[in-house]
Amino acid sequence: MRAVVYSSAGDPSVLDVVDREPGVPGDGEVRVRIVVSGVNPTDWKARAGATGQTVAFPEVVPNQDGAGVIDAVGPGVEGLAVGDRVWLLLAQHQRPTGTAQELTVVPTDRVVKLPDSASFDLGATLGVPAVTAHRALTVAEGGPSRLSPGALAGRTVLVAGGAGAVGHAAIQLARWAGATVITTISSPEKAALATAAGAHHTVDYTTGDPAQAIRALAPAGVDVVVEVSPAVNAGLNHAVIANHGTVAVYANNGGDQMTLDVRAHFALNIRYQFLLLYTLAPEALRAATQDITSALVDGALPVGEGAGLPLVRFPLEQTAEAHAAVENGVVGKVLIDVTAP
Repeated sequence: MRAVVYSSAGDPSVLDVVDREPGVPGDGEVRVRIVVSGVNPTDWKARAGATGQTVAFPEVVPNQDGAGVIDAVGPGVEGLAVGDRVWLLLAQHQRPTGTAQELTVVPTDRVVKLPDSASFDLGATLGVPAVTAHRALTVAEGGPSRLSPGALAGRTVLVAGGAGAVGHAAIQLARWAGATVITTISSPEKAALATAAGAHHTVDYTTGDPAQAIRALAPAGVDVVVEVSPAVNAGLNHAVIANHGTVAVYANNGGDQMTLDVRAHFALNIRYQFLLLYTLAPEALRAATQDITSALVDGALPVGEGAGLPLVRFPLEQTAEAHAAVENGVVGKVLIDVTAP
């Protein structure tokens, strides 16, 4: 089978396309024929060594997310069968083989059935972005701990960077759950994408006073901030957060250090919740995949430019170019076509 591998950290040129024997699923594992692999910032950062980690295995197949069809089942597997359409999450976490290959072996707790109404493209966009977004929307004081239609009714959610993949998923999930959604963007083009994703309001943070604009839309303040740039946005978040509001931080774009006025945050009972997908409790992952599946069935998570998330495609042989596109900040979701649907 064809696989993309790297043996040392570095720029995209460390990725090679090779032939390898398919893995055999062991106890509690399945093998999936990957149709589409998704690329996230975490994938290029791991490959580049930007996370400070060394390459943990002699050879690594990158990419955490993907979608395909189960083609073999190991002993002790229940609830999954050969022929099932599935999407994957954390496929390469603490393992040497991700989704940038034709066949990958994964534990069953990283495999989720893909509804018939959902495409493989959609399945490959879900893992890191949608699970992260779900977690960010379910850590507020007083809940909810699960998402469903009406779960966020009466709440206002501010999504920082609504044109990104996590921001896109957060807009869609928050809208599906009944929240009023505001998002910050940096251009009319990104405003159009956030609006297509379902945001009720967009605020261009590069012009005027974004805090004043957000307060005009939400006079009582926003209840949850889904935050990608905490260092840059700390002042803005304090200016717009509601009493007992939550800032859910999932990335450090724009800097690693932030300054907070402690007394002012005391006064508003503000909760800062930092979250890392790779160390979430199993029950949080299960809740996320179950709720995401419900949203898929409801048709609430479409992708493509018309839905606010353009798809940028590469063949498997151009995985290096796909990684470079994500590293260079391409707008949209980068997908790699691996095998025929």
